[in-house]
Amino acid sequence: MYGCDKFCTYCIVPYTRGKERSRRPEEIIQEVRRLASEGYKEITLLGQNVNAYGKDFEDMNYGLGDLMDELRKIDIPRIRFTTSHPRDFDDHLIEVLAKGGNLLDHIHLPVQSGSSEVLKLMARKYDRERYMELVKKIKAAMPNASLTTDIIVGFPNETDEQFEETLSLYREVEFDSAYTFIYSPREGTPAAKMKDNVPMRVKKERLQRLNALVNEISAKKMKEYEGKVVEVLVEGESKNNPEVLAGYTEKSKLVNFKGPKEAIGKIVRVKIQQAKTWSLDGEMVGEAIEVK
Repeated sequence: MYGCDKFCTYCIVPYTRGKERSRRPEEIIQEVRRLASEGYKEITLLGQNVNAYGKDFEDMNYGLGDLMDELRKIDIPRIRFTTSHPRDFDDHLIEVLAKGGNLLDHIHLPVQSGSSEVLKLMARKYDRERYMELVKKIKAAMPNASLTTDIIVGFPNETDEQFEETLSLYREVEFDSAYTFIYSPREGTPAAKMKDNVPMRVKKERLQRLNALVNEISAKKMKEYEGKVVEVLVEGESKNNPEVLAGYTEKSKLVNFKGPKEAIGKIVRVKIQQAKTWSLDGEMVGEAIEVK
């Protein structure tokens, strides 16, 4: 799908991409079937706000949960989606994702701030409590789900206390990782008319503190992989060393390992020997057996 109807005050997307427009389900299902028959191993369903999928259909009641319920029956190893807005993450989608199989339980769920007041200024249309309720629902249905997020620091009027609320939310959820940003005004957005009153020195300091926490929790989560065997979809040679192959696990963890070039494009099993903050090093132990 394309576009977004959410009009968060800092975001230019609704003005540049227009209203939410969903592709027809039959067209997507047909395309996924074709890609599966051509040997593709992974599909990512994309949208500026992908879980609002289907809300613009006037002839039927059909959402992202319905689409994924049909796609999970197709013989392709991995299906993921990004990026989702907490407002549109409904119970039916959680129920379908919990069925597992080829539907991956790695969920990118941008929160932007841990402060209800800042979320209101951002026009996110949910508060901290509602976001945490959603996280609890997801974790109850999928206990092993990995959550990642987006966070903006230094939004106009953000106080030290409100920034501390973001840190406490991050600790409470224990995200696997986060994309973190310093707020900068986008011309043409409502936030650009607000006074950008958080000094750059303070913004940088907040970003530094947030990133230290993001790194600390990521390193802890990665450490749990040591000694385990994971399935890796091999994307190609490592950027840093052509002798090493690189690929991603179902939970989107980057894995580097030595293996034959024929493994590229396949899903292989890798035993993790060393965890780093943002990647895992391992040794290939064989090809993954695809479940039909």
